[in-house]
Amino acid sequence: MCCVGLETVNGTTGEGLSLNIQERKQLAEEWVYQGKDKLDHVIVHVGALSLPESQELARHAADIGASGIAVIAPFFFKPTNKGELIAFLQKVASEAPAVPFYYYHIPPLTGVKIRVEELLDGIKEQIPTFQGVKFSDTDLLDLAQCINKNEREQFAFLYGVDEQLLSALAIGADGAVGSTYNYLGQKTNLMLQAFAKPDLALARKYQFLTGAFLNFVIKLGFGVAQTKAVMTFVSGIPMGPPRLPLVDASEEFILKAKAKLDSIVWPDGD
Repeated sequence: MCCVGLETVNGTTGEGLSLNIQERKQLAEEWVYQGKDKLDHVIVHVGALSLPESQELARHAADIGASGIAVIAPFFFKPTNKGELIAFLQKVASEAPAVPFYYYHIPPLTGVKIRVEELLDGIKEQIPTFQGVKFSDTDLLDLAQCINKNEREQFAFLYGVDEQLLSALAIGADGAVGSTYNYLGQKTNLMLQAFAKPDLALARKYQFLTGAFLNFVIKLGFGVAQTKAVMTFVSGIPMGPPRLPLVDASEEFILKAKAKLDSIVWPDGD
């Protein structure tokens, strides 16, 4: 059965790259502490533009007992080929030699478009702790080749483009990590249950309805700040303001997004 995650600690929705090192450590410590005996996994994103900072965060994640670490590609001075990217990832992973390591592939934000299929060839020899990929790209051909070529390695492929999750499941993704699941996690789990039966017609209904909401808010302008606004009105838990250069979602956005979400008639009747 596929699993759905929420977000990597200090990842995109958590604005990890807008936080300083001490803030990132504090958040990681709190998640590990609060997640004890409640969460199966607490994966901490330790990527940074500075290699020494990323290494420091990796050591810290290991020290506090994180169950995994994840790293995005550096995106100002970018690696231009597989060898350069692997060298960076290996230097980070080696600072936490007993902690499972995940590559966080998100080319729409990093601009690093090195195909994961190419990256994975022989990666275990260079990064023995390599466990899998959070794949946040729409290139399902690349994802399919990764899954097809690495069955023996038992890597985990966690998909991060929420509106295309059902497509990724169909070609063998193991799970999902995405911001949408912070407020539509229950509906997504029902989609996963339908997919597992298999009841593809029902699974498609859930995917189409999730997509209808995302399509609506994307047209309004939908980013991390707006995601936090939706999380706030769904959960009742204040998510706080984003950090500049991001700015708060407008009241107009909140009213329209809430009305759209409330108008959706889900197959389970809720």
